[in-house]
Amino acid sequence: MARRRAPAIPDELLDQLLAGGDAAAALNSGDLVNALKKALAERALSAEMDYHLSDEAEAENSRNGYGRKSVSTGTGKIEIAIPRDRAGSFDPQLIAKYQRRFPGFDDKIISMYARGMSTREIAEHLREIYGMDASAELISTITDAVLDEVTSWQQRPLDPVYPLVFFDAIRVKIRDEGVVRNKAIHIALGVMADGTKVVLGMWIEQNEGAKFWLRVMNELKNRGVEDILLAVVDGLKGFPEAITAVFPETIVQTCIVHLLRNSMDFVSYKDRKAVATALKDIYRAVDARAAGAALAAFEAGPWGQKYPAIGQSWRRVWQEVIPFFGFPGDVRRIIYTTNAIEALNSKLRRAIRARGHFPSDEAAAKLLYLILNRSEKEWVMPPREWAMAKAQFAVIFGDRFVRAMAA
Repeated sequence: MARRRAPAIPDELLDQLLAGGDAAAALNSGDLVNALKKALAERALSAEMDYHLSDEAEAENSRNGYGRKSVSTGTGKIEIAIPRDRAGSFDPQLIAKYQRRFPGFDDKIISMYARGMSTREIAEHLREIYGMDASAELISTITDAVLDEVTSWQQRPLDPVYPLVFFDAIRVKIRDEGVVRNKAIHIALGVMADGTKVVLGMWIEQNEGAKFWLRVMNELKNRGVEDILLAVVDGLKGFPEAITAVFPETIVQTCIVHLLRNSMDFVSYKDRKAVATALKDIYRAVDARAAGAALAAFEAGPWGQKYPAIGQSWRRVWQEVIPFFGFPGDVRRIIYTTNAIEALNSKLRRAIRARGHFPSDEAAAKLLYLILNRSEKEWVMPPREWAMAKAQFAVIFGDRFVRAMAA
């Protein structure tokens, strides 16, 4: 198959744009690119005017000179001649009457913001690279347009059945009534029957509790979710009860990774490797009975005696740990590793560290939504364990999983 050639730019146009100047200097400064954008934009606007005047309703109308407008682009500011008509009815589509930014400029700003750059960093970047003055307030206004998307995204309909949903949270600092507070941003990551992942929602809350979790579950139900086969949570108090109150058939599983991390919080640095090795006997047990015996042995052993809080922390959530041992290895690996949500949290934390703190809940939601949205576009392949886990889910959950397949 022959490769398509890029359309050639006539030599006459290049000569006109360069006008005897140095090509290298023109490219380095961006002047040539801006001149080309200006020429193409003015030609497109002139064609729009021709089309507008060809309309029968505009038969008595005619051209009436040009107005001038300074427009921001991705390579700097350009001044464009905008054609006018005598009736004043011409409303250009390429650059609307009150638009001051070239199409695509806002998308570039939002893309930089989604990569974790602050509004001031974006303003400095535009100034250094393109010689363009764009205030932090302007950039904030552009990115605020995302808030409508956030609202629509958070209210969008969901599938009726999800085989697996991970509920996790990260901590962020947000200014609230003049005080910077620690708030939790909770994320629900769903895995569909074909193994593809989707973020179901995001919720910001300072005080978590059973009422908050119940509200989240009811919101998911009101958006169309009728069944969750397996929910993996981080052991927060009241969460399992809230899930089963709305989705009574759901199996609630405490995240083993979170349990291990919480366990390490009680351990001095020099003992962590040995304690982590000792805990493997618990979560690698063949069944719940063997796991219970391994936990008792750990508590009675030297590390359990030195760090009694570890055994207590496992005992508190043991009823939500037990389901883990009823699953075969392929399903256990997906539940245990939670690679998808861990990788997602890593991206979110990098962006949060760059901010320090957010001025409002809306500012936090705006940035995190953009990161979540970018991440979803990168999820093109299911986890490699999913092929085997899928067969196990079909056996364990029967018709409920078949319904998820049909959704």
